[in-house]
Amino acid sequence: MTRYEPVIGLEVHAQLLTETKLFCGCSVAYGAEPNTQLCPTCLGLPGSVPRLNRRAVELAIRVGLALGCEIHRDTAFSRKHYFYPDLASNYQNSQFEPPVIGRGELCIEVDGVERRIGITRAHLEEDAAKNIHGAGGGLYTVVDYNRGGQPLLEIVSEPDLRSAEEAELYLRKLREILIFAGVNDGNLEEGSFRCDANVSIRPVGQEKFGTRVELKNINSFRFVRRAIEFEIARQEAVLASGGALVQETRTWNENVGQTISMREKESAQDYRYFESPELPRIEIDDEMIERARAQLPELPDAIRARFIEELGLTPYDAGVLTSHPGIARYFDAVASGMKADAKLGKRIANFIQSEVLRDTQIAGLDAKFPVTPEALIELLSMVEARTINLNLAKQVFHEMVASGKSAAAIVEEKGLGGGVDEAALEAEVLKVIEKNPSQVEQYRGGKAAVFGFFVGQVMRATRGQADPQLVQALLRKHLDG
Repeated sequence: MTRYEPVIGLEVHAQLLTETKLFCGCSVAYGAEPNTQLCPTCLGLPGSVPRLNRRAVELAIRVGLALGCEIHRDTAFSRKHYFYPDLASNYQNSQFEPPVIGRGELCIEVDGVERRIGITRAHLEEDAAKNIHGAGGGLYTVVDYNRGGQPLLEIVSEPDLRSAEEAELYLRKLREILIFAGVNDGNLEEGSFRCDANVSIRPVGQEKFGTRVELKNINSFRFVRRAIEFEIARQEAVLASGGALVQETRTWNENVGQTISMREKESAQDYRYFESPELPRIEIDDEMIERARAQLPELPDAIRARFIEELGLTPYDAGVLTSHPGIARYFDAVASGMKADAKLGKRIANFIQSEVLRDTQIAGLDAKFPVTPEALIELLSMVEARTINLNLAKQVFHEMVASGKSAAAIVEEKGLGGGVDEAALEAEVLKVIEKNPSQVEQYRGGKAAVFGFFVGQVMRATRGQADPQLVQALLRKHLDG
């Protein structure tokens, strides 16, 4: 039986975070009433003149730098002609040759092994409008043109991916980079980050590519993975039965768990590209590139490495705390404010993960935290000073969230401050040991579980204000000694 190897390339469409559309001043705000964010230019009406959004070009350059791509200094827009009801002008302004961004690469890790996935190009283009099929339960399609003309950056990978898992990892990594670079909000549900997947199979060992099928407009990591897995199996079944594959465009139907044929796949010739007569060529100079470089924030791989090397985080901790740029900035602010070393950095990370993130709200690039970094610094500084212990700090934190009061105010109101100094604590430890001779005998006879009993007795005697780590150290000193 012939063994096949999948060959996968992805085309990601990322909406750029501009305030207005690519060629006019209409708003790109999401959620407006249908067909209210329109003008003659984004509707392609005769006599309207497009004007390029400079901000979109700057953000595209930033993406190119983030991905280590070549930046083309002289680039242009072309018209791509075809009939779709979601393009009022019946053509799309897109970049053909040369695009603003040339070759680069993106690294993913698969089962502990680094894989370098080539980036072919990334080009600017205007988004199409939104088709709404079967609106109101009818057998017709309506079109909302609000989205038409929004700036897209289409990022095209080389056909270097060899599994649905690799495709998902690539998409997650690319989305993460775009979010941290501040060029895309990564919102899959609203369609601001979506992809087409080009899938083919070939016999293992064969160099020539098989017949390519495009899976169109998938906006979920899970759907991408499932669609590619299904398409690989479908193509294998067609070839195994003696059939022939055709180059076509298919869509993923989640309800039935299958890819469905839409149309035969167009080629570049079908689009009839020609350079736009209304848009001048774009000249990108050193100043634009250096300004974009200066605006490029620290990217997630570099942040994770710094968190691990300088602040003592595990790879898992670093992954959680770089899952969103707002979370990374929050942890950075607390760690910096407390001048954290590796040990303290790990303790701060543990508290943020266990307590703060529980009540953190994420929406696009925004992150809303239950307390400010300054408020958390005040609380954790009390723990480090042994004014309160960690268990009390958690209680105080929840009171801070509920009441909005400061840690210092809550500690004072509830009489939690002061802690227990080491001399007084050692005296309490000795009292507990003296009062419980039978448990002492059990512990020294090898029943290690009894140790928890002693810890609980000391904590109760100190009304929970003692440092649990110091309690354990003093108990071991006297019980083991």
